[in-house]
Amino acid sequence: MRDRPVPSSRFSRLTRFGGLASGLAGNVFLEGAGRLAAGQRPRLSELLLTPSNVRRVTDQLSELRGAAMKLGQLVSMDAGDILPPELAEIMGRLRSDADPMPKQQLETVLTRNWGRDWRHRFEFFQDRPIAAASIGQVHRALTHDGRDLAVKVQYPGIVRSIDSDVDNVATLLRMTGLIPRQLDVSPLLAEAKRQLHEEADYEHEARCLNRFRKLLKDDPRFLIPEVHDDFSTREVLAMSHVDSAPLETLFTADPETRDRTAANLIELALNELFAFRTMQTDPNLANFRIERGVTPGTERIVLLDFGATRSFPEKLAEDCRSLLQAALMEDREAADRALRELGLLDDRVPARKRVQILDLFELAAGLLQHGDRFDFGEEEIFRTMREEGMKLAEDRQVYLVPPVDTLFLQRKFGGIYLLCLRLRARVDARGLLKKHLPAV
Repeated sequence: MRDRPVPSSRFSRLTRFGGLASGLAGNVFLEGAGRLAAGQRPRLSELLLTPSNVRRVTDQLSELRGAAMKLGQLVSMDAGDILPPELAEIMGRLRSDADPMPKQQLETVLTRNWGRDWRHRFEFFQDRPIAAASIGQVHRALTHDGRDLAVKVQYPGIVRSIDSDVDNVATLLRMTGLIPRQLDVSPLLAEAKRQLHEEADYEHEARCLNRFRKLLKDDPRFLIPEVHDDFSTREVLAMSHVDSAPLETLFTADPETRDRTAANLIELALNELFAFRTMQTDPNLANFRIERGVTPGTERIVLLDFGATRSFPEKLAEDCRSLLQAALMEDREAADRALRELGLLDDRVPARKRVQILDLFELAAGLLQHGDRFDFGEEEIFRTMREEGMKLAEDRQVYLVPPVDTLFLQRKFGGIYLLCLRLRARVDARGLLKKHLPAV
């Protein structure tokens, strides 16, 4: 990691977005001129999504951090298994650690929150962060009374820049063609701003973290850090430090450990929806870590980053139950009704496209009919689903913007699916689902 100041004023951030847009335009002109001279007729999306342009975008969003990088992470998470490998690798940069802010900016934030003599409150405070993400970075600290802390410090100016960052990123996505011009995404942008303001409020995150500690206090499979209120503010969140390893260290673990971890992640997501009706909706890989157990099978999944916690109404849970029951029963008509209730289908969708959507649903539902366990290591199944989904997405006759709650659910379960894919796990998904459904 290299220190890079976080642009904290609206003008400095707007200037960088302007420079990014003009740089992309210049690259498109040069690339287009070269291809036209060679007798080709390239599409605009082909000219925009070149490795050099994607690298420029990811590097700029990483420098800006905040809402700009957060939205870029969402795009990269959803597109990482769709883009060509060389582009997916570049976009993956947004899912790794961000560059930390310089010590001077760190001092400014902590002095504003803890006072000038804040260092006297610690036996030790590590200036170099142990992690840096889109909204803040994490430092290790030891108090005089022996508490080992992980202190999350928010980047300066992040809250003030959220609204403009969302608008600017949306403009870039329209430029690349990832958002069709005829699609009204204003409700989604408004919700994105609201959600990001919540994520940037560390007092809100502390309340959500404490709520999940209560919900999971008797479940030995999960571990959630404890909040230390005397060091926590709206911009600083102090938690107990947990000695743990990244979840990706299990990608090469024995099959039993991989299967058990994937099953626990799926069961937790189902409990969040159907039992708790409160969900941490950001399935970023960095938000899951592993505390090694003394003996095999006693490891615990450490859950982090509860800023994106969201509560769901009972009706949404019931609609999801109906959809899952339709999948288990292979009932196409029931699936049509449930998809309509979830806002994924309506009468504006042409009959031909509705058939495609239900065909894709049946393909996905088939995953639950694979014997006792579904093998996430069978990449051919995922590849087929992806190809059919891409064909559906390329049909631009009708666009639907699903309800926001439905999109957050899709984000969560899509992310968990990709984690299970990377774990190459074998899971009795049908058995896990039946715990939350009426007798089938």
